[in-house]
Amino acid sequence: MKKSLPWRHRLAPARLDLRRLILALTICSALIPFLNTFYAGYLVQRQQLIDNTLEGHHAYATKLAKSTDDFLQSALQQLEYSARLMATRMADVDYLAQEASRLRLQTKSFNSVTIIDPTGYVLATSPETLQIKGKTLQSTGVAQTLSTRGPVISQPYMSTAGNYIVFVSQPILGPQGEFLGAVGGSIYLKEDNILDTLLGSHYYQDGTYVYVVDRNKHIIYHPDNHRVGDQVINNDVINAVIRGESGTAPVVNSKGVEMLAGYAVIPASGWGIVAQRPQSATLAPLNKLMRSVLYKTLPIALLMLVIIWWSARRIASPLRQLANGAHDMDKPETAQNIQAVKSWYFESYELKKAMLKGLNLLQRNITKLREDVNTDPLTGLGNRRHLEAAINSFQAQALPFSVIAIDIDHFKRINDGFGHDTGDEVLRQLARTIREVSRIDDVPCRVGGEEFLLLLPGTAPEDATHAAERLRQLVEKMEMPPVGHITISLGVAHWPDNSPEIKTVFQQADAMLYAAKRAGRNRIMVSQASVPPGEL
Repeated sequence: MKKSLPWRHRLAPARLDLRRLILALTICSALIPFLNTFYAGYLVQRQQLIDNTLEGHHAYATKLAKSTDDFLQSALQQLEYSARLMATRMADVDYLAQEASRLRLQTKSFNSVTIIDPTGYVLATSPETLQIKGKTLQSTGVAQTLSTRGPVISQPYMSTAGNYIVFVSQPILGPQGEFLGAVGGSIYLKEDNILDTLLGSHYYQDGTYVYVVDRNKHIIYHPDNHRVGDQVINNDVINAVIRGESGTAPVVNSKGVEMLAGYAVIPASGWGIVAQRPQSATLAPLNKLMRSVLYKTLPIALLMLVIIWWSARRIASPLRQLANGAHDMDKPETAQNIQAVKSWYFESYELKKAMLKGLNLLQRNITKLREDVNTDPLTGLGNRRHLEAAINSFQAQALPFSVIAIDIDHFKRINDGFGHDTGDEVLRQLARTIREVSRIDDVPCRVGGEEFLLLLPGTAPEDATHAAERLRQLVEKMEMPPVGHITISLGVAHWPDNSPEIKTVFQQADAMLYAAKRAGRNRIMVSQASVPPGEL
C-alpha cells in the first residue's frame, strides 16, 4: 500500500517557472521594437519632408521677392528716364500725353500713367478714360510724392478714380534741381496687373500659392482677388515679414488650415512675399506610404499583440492582486483578499505565502509606528514632524493660518521645586487643555521642553488672539496639585499677513512670545503685519 503524501503536497499543483514565462514574453515583445522603428521612421521622414518644404518655399519666396524688387527698380528707372526727357518740355501738353502713353504701353508695367505739376495738377494721363486731366489730385500717393519730391513706392490706397492702387513715381527736376512735378505709374491691385504676371504662375502645382502684404498687413496680391485689400492680423509669418525678417515657419491661415510657409522681404518697397502650402497636402504622400506598410504588417502585428496581451494578463494578474494587498496592508480585509489570490506559478505562490506570514505582524506595528512618528510621547500632541507635514499641506493649498507660540512661565521652578515627574504632569495637563480649546482642524504640537505651538488654519489674527486669550484664562484658573496655579505667555503671528516666508512667521510668533515674557508674563503679544522679527 502506497504511503499518502501530506495534504499540502497533494493539493499543491505543478507550477511554471517565471523565468520561462519571461523568456516567452521577451520573444513576443519583438513587436515593440518593430513598432518603435516604424513610428520613429515615420517621424524622421515627416520632419524631413516638412523641413524640405519649408526651405523650398523660403527659396521660392526669396526668388519671387528678388524678381519683384527688380521689377520695381526697373519701373523706377523707366520713370526716372522719362522724367529727364520731360524736364525741358513741361509746357508741351501734346508731348506729355505721348510720353504718358509710351510709358503705359511700352512695357505694360503700369495700368495707368499720370504726370502732375508741383501742386498735384494733372498735366497728362494715360489712358484718358480716367477723366482726371485738368484736376488737382490729393490722393495718398500724390501727397507722398509731392512731400518727398523723390522716388516713391506708395502703400496701397483708393485712388480718385475709385481704383485700389499702388503709385510708383519719380520727381521731374529742372536744370537747377528745381521741382517741376512728377511722373507716376499706377498698379491696379484688383485688376489684371504686372504682379499677376510675376506671381500668378509658378513652378509648384501641389497646392502652393503666393500672396503679398504691405507694411500695414494689407494683402496687395492674392490668387483669390477678393482677398486683395484685406488686413491680416494674428499671423506670425506676416508679423515677421513686416519686421523685415525672412525665413520659414509653420502657421495657421485665416481659414484655420495648418500651412508650411516661407517668406521674404522686397527691399525696394518693404512688402513681404509669402509662399505657403497646406501641411496636409505636404504629408499626404508620406501618410499614404506609411498606411500601405502598416496594412501589410497589421495582421501579424495584431496576432502578436493578442499573444502578448494574454500572456501579460495571465502573469500580471496574481502579482497585481498581491500588490494591491501590499498597498492595503493596514486594512482588516487584506488577509482575506490575499488568501483568495490564484497564484498559478511558483514565484507568485511563494510571494503570497510570505505576505500572509508577515501581514499579521505588519498590521500590529503599523498603527503604533504611525503614532510614534508623528506624536510627542509625553503629551500625545503632534511633534515637529507632524508640524512640518501640516505646514506643507497649508502651503500647498495656499491656506492662510495663524500661529500661537505658548510657553509655561517659570517652568524651571516647577521642575526644581516639585521634581520632574510633577513637571511632566503639568505638561500633560497643559496639553489636554490646549486640545480642549482646539478645533478639529487645528494643529496642536509640542516643539520643546515647555514650548508648544498651535496652528489655526483659515483663522484671522484677531480670531487667533481671542483663542489665545481663552486658553490663557483657562490655564490661569486651572488647579494643578501640588503646584497650584500656573500661567503661560503667548505670541501670535499670521501667514501670510506678517510675512510671505513661513519661517519668518514662526520667528515672529516666537519673538512675540518672548516679548510677552519681558512685559511681565501671563499675557499675549500679537505680531503686526510685515514686521521683521529683528525689529521686535
